[in-house]
Amino acid sequence: MTRGVPCLLMRGGTSKGPFFLASDLPQDVAERDRWLLAAMGSPDARQIDGLGGADPLTSKVGILARSSDGAADLDFLFAQVAVREARVDTTPNCGNMLAAAGPAAVEFGLLAARGDATTLRIRTINTGMIAESTFATPGGEPAYEGDARIDGVPGTASPVTLNFLDTAGSVCGSLLPTGRVVDFIDGVPVTCIDNGMPVMVVPSAAFGLTGYESRERLNADTELKARLNALRLAAGPLMNLGDVAGKVVPKITLVAPPVNGGTLCTRTFIPHDCHAAIGVLGAVTVATAAVLEGSVAHAVAQLPPGDDKLISVEHPSGEFSVALSLARGAAGGQPEVRRAALLRTARLLMRGEVPPRR
Repeated sequence: MTRGVPCLLMRGGTSKGPFFLASDLPQDVAERDRWLLAAMGSPDARQIDGLGGADPLTSKVGILARSSDGAADLDFLFAQVAVREARVDTTPNCGNMLAAAGPAAVEFGLLAARGDATTLRIRTINTGMIAESTFATPGGEPAYEGDARIDGVPGTASPVTLNFLDTAGSVCGSLLPTGRVVDFIDGVPVTCIDNGMPVMVVPSAAFGLTGYESRERLNADTELKARLNALRLAAGPLMNLGDVAGKVVPKITLVAPPVNGGTLCTRTFIPHDCHAAIGVLGAVTVATAAVLEGSVAHAVAQLPPGDDKLISVEHPSGEFSVALSLARGAAGGQPEVRRAALLRTARLLMRGEVPPRR
C-alpha cells in the first residue's frame, strides 16, 4: 500500500481502537492481518511502534462497510489484535466496539444521519449477529457530550443504546453448546453458554476464591491462570470451538454472590488477563446464564421478579446493567431470552491516517 489509510480512533464502551473502511484495507485476509499487526505495533508488549495501547481492551480494530443485502445498514468486522503475539482473531464479537461503529460510519460519511437520533441495524460480520444501535446525531453529526455514565469510563457522554436481536449460539451454534446447563470439567462445575459471546461461567469458590479479589491480585496469580487455561482448552471442543489455544474465546467468568446490591459479582478473563470490567456481550451472556435454573450463575444470583429483568452484573470497576425480556418456556423448561438491551457510550478521539509501512 503506497498511501496513508484514513483512520478514526474511537472509544467504544470500555474499549478503544482504530476504525477503518474495508475498502481501504487489503482484500486478502493474510495481507490485511499483517497490515493490522504493523499498524497496531504487534507483537510487542508495549506496542510502542503502533496504535495499540498495550492491553487487550485497547488493541481492538473495527472495519466498516455499507451493507448491500437490505438486512442491515452497516457491516462491522471486529478484530482482536494480540499484543505480544503476531495474531489477529476475528472469531468473536465485541459489543463495546460495536457501540462506536454507528458513529464512526457517520463520521466516515459511509452512512448519513437520520434526524436528531439515528438508528442503524448493524451486522457483526464475525458471527452474522444483527443489533440495533441508536445514537444522537443533532445537525447530522454524532454527538459525544451527554449525561450518560458507564462504569469503567471516567466522566459522562452521549448514550448509545444497543438492542441485540437473536444472539443465542452466535459462535457456538446454540445457547448451550454442550446441551447441558452444567458440565464438570476436571471436577469443576462449568456452565458453557453463548448468547452473543462464548463464555465459561465458573464458581469462584471452586478455586478457593471469594470472587471479590482485585484484578491485580488475580493477574498476579499464575497458578490460577494456568488452571483456568487448562479448563478453557478442555472446553473448546465441547463448545464446538475446536482448538482454542490461539483464540480469545471462550472467555472465562468467575461468579460469586453480589456485594453491592447487584444480581451477581463477576471476574472475567479475556482469556488470560482479568478484565477491568466485563465485555458487553459477555455481560449479556452471563446475565442469560443467571436466569437459567441450575446454572452456575443462577446458583449465586439474586434475581429480580418478573419476565422483564434488569440484571446488574458487578465487575471490578463497577456494574453493568442488562435488560432481559424473557418468554416462558414449556412446562418445566427454561425461560427464553427474547431481547437484550443495554446502554453504552462512545467518543471520537482522533481522526487522521495511518502512513504506509514496509
